[in-house]
Amino acid sequence: MRFDPGFDIAPTYDPLGFRYGAGVFGPKPEDRSLDAIRKNLLDPGCGGPETVYSIVMDVGRKEDREIMLERNLLYGVVTYAKGTLGREPVRSQGHIHAVSQSCGMSTCEVYEIWNGSAYIYMQETAKDNPGRCYAVYAGAGDVVIVPPGWAHATISADITQNLTFGAWCVRDFGFDYKDVRAHKGIAWFPVVADSQIEFIANHNYEKSRIIIKAPRVYREFGIEKGQSIYGQFVDDPDRFLFVSRPQTAKKEWEHFVP
Repeated sequence: MRFDPGFDIAPTYDPLGFRYGAGVFGPKPEDRSLDAIRKNLLDPGCGGPETVYSIVMDVGRKEDREIMLERNLLYGVVTYAKGTLGREPVRSQGHIHAVSQSCGMSTCEVYEIWNGSAYIYMQETAKDNPGRCYAVYAGAGDVVIVPPGWAHATISADITQNLTFGAWCVRDFGFDYKDVRAHKGIAWFPVVADSQIEFIANHNYEKSRIIIKAPRVYREFGIEKGQSIYGQFVDDPDRFLFVSRPQTAKKEWEHFVP
C-alpha cells in the first residue's frame, strides 16, 4: 500500500483483515459474507468471493483515542476482495445512515481511498424517486463526502485489485437498509463490461439519470488535498466536527454536490 493513511495500519489479503502497528488501537476485523448482501445485488443468486470485505470500526493512534471520544468521532477502515459478484464488481449492499441519538439526525461520512480505486455511489433518497444520483470515481488519496440521509454504496472500480478505504463517521452510527431493500438495491447497478464499469438502471425505481464525476476538494469543510484525513484530524481535531454534528453544516448540505 503506497498511500500513507496517517497512522500505522495496513490491510492484509490472505485472509482479508488488518495489521496494527505499535501504538495503534482497533478491534478484531469483522467479515461480511456474500450471503449477507445478496438481497441487494443485481443477481441475488450470483457467485463471488465468500468473504466480500473485512471491516474494522474504531481504529487510530492510542494517543488520539480520548480526543476522538470527546468529539464523538470514529474512524473505520474496510478492505475488499478482488473479483466480481456475478456481473457486478465487489461492492457494499447500500444503506442510509440511521438517525443518531447523539445529534438527532442522519449523519454524513468522509471517505478516503487508500488502495485500488472506487466509485462512491450515492442517491438523494431510497424512495421511488431516488433524486440526484452520483458515482464519484476516486483513487488513492482522493476524498469523497456522502451527505446525511443519502443512500450510498462503495463499489470497487478495478476488479483486479483489492480496494481499501478509510472513513470518518459518528460513533453511534447505524445503518438503515429498509428502503434500499424494498427496491431490491440501489437505483443504478454497476456491471463489468470489457473490464470497465458501466451503470444500469434498477427499474424498481422511477426513471433517473446518473452523473459520473471526479472528486472535488471540499474547501467549505476545510479539507485539504494531499494529506490524509486522519493526519488532518491530528493537526486540527475540530476539523471533522461536522461529521458528528451535521446540523452545524446545514447550509453546506443544501444543494450538496459530491
